[in-house]
Amino acid sequence: MPRALILFSLAVAAALPACSGADDYGSARRSMVSRQIIARGVTDQRIISAMGHVPRHLFVPASLRRMAYEDHPLPIGYGQTISQPYIVAYMTEAADLKPTDRVLEIGTGSGYQAAVLAEIADEIYSIEIIKPLADSARAKLAELGYKNIKVKWGDGYEGWPEHAPFDAIIVTAAPAEIPGKLTEQLAEGGRMVVPVGSVFQELYLITRTDRGITKKALLPVRFVPMVRGAGEAEKGEDGP
Repeated sequence: MPRALILFSLAVAAALPACSGADDYGSARRSMVSRQIIARGVTDQRIISAMGHVPRHLFVPASLRRMAYEDHPLPIGYGQTISQPYIVAYMTEAADLKPTDRVLEIGTGSGYQAAVLAEIADEIYSIEIIKPLADSARAKLAELGYKNIKVKWGDGYEGWPEHAPFDAIIVTAAPAEIPGKLTEQLAEGGRMVVPVGSVFQELYLITRTDRGITKKALLPVRFVPMVRGAGEAEKGEDGP
């Protein structure tokens, strides 16, 4: 990254607000952005701003909040994790989001990635297979005032066809193979960022073009497995 851009990005990070309300984690959040996000090459100022604004500590268990801005994933219960901050930023930047985009997230988890996406894109649809996580994420996102996120309890392999096509899809758990129903729900020109594999995983950028699907390997990663088996989403629970 050019030195001038690094200095500019660091200045932006230093000026970031603590969050939408006063909290005791503003300094840790700004340090996370400068040391983990900008220093590793993320340059999209919308992502830098979103990562500096969303209160990550509110998306982890209270007992782990002191570690919320550290450089690693954290457990959120039910065998699931909240991803490392850099990976959240990297995947968001790889999706190349536009302000008008409709985005599908597979794997709501605690809701943190959805909140970051909601700061950047127009409409976010998020699916979580573990009902208690879907319920708690929906409540947390509503509490924080996010009105452009809909959360559904269901099977991420099926996507959300009622709201397709999507301009971007971000998958936060690793299927053994790229789910065909998700690629079908991409709009032309749409991008999907998805980790694929079991023991060894690779993060891929999938793009739907007028000639079909292209696939680009981005970097090796380690995500929890993507599982299926949830029942139908409950009526009335598909949005805050």
